[in-house]
Amino acid sequence: MSSSALRNTSNTSIVEFRPIDERTALRYWQTGEPADKAGAYGIQGLGGVFVRQIVGSYSSVVGLPLFETSELLTQFNVDYGP
Repeated sequence: MSSSALRNTSNTSIVEFRPIDERTALRYWQTGEPADKAGAYGIQGLGGVFVRQIVGSYSSVVGLPLFETSELLTQFNVDYGP
């Protein structure tokens, strides 16, 4: 494969939250956790208590879709570990 070859992939994940009241949302905001997160929650942290269900890739929700990344690395014959 040429060193200039390009590949891309995508996935869709759906995150369903439980209902939360304004007080709970404010208390979560005041922890500082959501301030630097896309979507303003950290599923791998305190924000995970609000998640009722995930359809799709947990690692994608966290930030790096590991399955898709490993597939791309394999296409480029990159030895990434396992």
